[in-house]
Parts: sequence; structure tokens; C-alpha cells
Amino acid sequence: MKNILAPSILAADIANLGDEIKKTASAGAQYLHIDVMDGVFVPRLSFGQCVVESIRKCTDIIFDVHLMIVDPIKCVDDFAKCGADTITVHLEACKDVTATLKKIRECGCKVGLSIKPATKVEEIIPYLEYVDMILIMSVEPGLGGQKYMEDATGRIARTRELINERGLNVDVEVDGGVCKENLRMILDAGANVIVSGSSIFKGDITKNTLEFMKILKEAERA
Repeated sequence: MKNILAPSILAADIANLGDEIKKTASAGAQYLHIDVMDGVFVPRLSFGQCVVESIRKCTDIIFDVHLMIVDPIKCVDDFAKCGADTITVHLEACKDVTATLKKIRECGCKVGLSIKPATKVEEIIPYLEYVDMILIMSVEPGLGGQKYMEDATGRIARTRELINERGLNVDVEVDGGVCKENLRMILDAGANVIVSGSSIFKGDITKNTLEFMKILKEAERA
């Protein structure tokens, strides 16, 4: 399965967002991870539809939109129209998980489902047939720059196991505290879509992206 880097713009310099996106895309990043927070499901507010629509004009990179909002089915159509390619919602935030996932598909986007660290991995089982990607949060959602939770590694492995047992072609994405030092461990556990914010956007963006891509490609060949 192809390994994919999805830099999170939560850690980017908003004043230079367009330029920073171009740097990481030019260095090989395939996705751009866009966190949308409502101040209810998570304590912070972040990017909304206007930002997604605006940056869509400056790049053709795949937009991996992560809705950390209550009852996200209400906003799925709007984010699809703004330029989202993949829309991920939280199992814990949906009144009707299946209906929400089907709505994303109807809007022409790939379908992602995320779970928080305290949610049992087995709770995703009824929804695996509806998704293209499972996002395992390796920190509590809502704040950038947190340390990777060590028990996330086992959760990643269990998620991949559940997918493989059913013969499904589903990506496993990981978000939270991912850095060059723990990246190979996370890939070996079964993840193939990697979200990283501070480790990409803090410092030399091009160099950081290239270093991540080198590890991702080496893991593919192993």
C-alpha cells in the first residue's frame, strides 16, 4: 500500500500559508491535512470553509479535510463544494454515523472516519465497509504540538488487523505527535497515511518534507 504524507496546516504560518503549502507539495507531500474545529467537539476554533475555498485556488494537492465538529453531516456538502477531496468525521461526533459516511460519498468525496484515543478500536467495525480511510488520533484532538501517545501504536496495529481480516482496501491514517524519530515505528504498525504539523512546518519546510518522504519511500520498499 502506498505511503502518503499529509502535512497539517494547523502548524503552518497563516500569513504565508499559500507559499508554505507550495513548498511542502513541491517536496513530495501528496495530501494537505486541514483541521476544522468548532470549539464544541474540541475546545479550539480553526479553519472554516472560507479558508479551504481560498487555498484551493493556489494548489491542486489533495485536500484531506478533518471535521472535528459536532453533527458534521450538516457541513459535509459545503466542504465538498469548497474543494475537499477526502472528508473525515469523528465517530463520537455523529448522531448517525452511517448516514454521515454515506453523505460524504454522495458528495463525491472519499470517506474517512476518526476515533479519539479513549474510543475502542472495535467500534469502527460496523463502518469499515463504508470508508476509504480510518484516522487514529494519537493525541487528544484539538491542539497541535502534543506528544505521541505510546498506546496509539497498538491501536494502529489493531485497526490494520481488522481491515485485513475483511479483505478491505482501507487506508490507516495517524495524526498527532508524529515525527521523524517515531515515523518508521508507526508505519511498521500498519499506518500508511501520515499527518504531521510541527515537524513539517517548523523550520525548513522543504528539508523536513524531503526527510519524511525518504522514510516513507524506504518503508514501502522494505
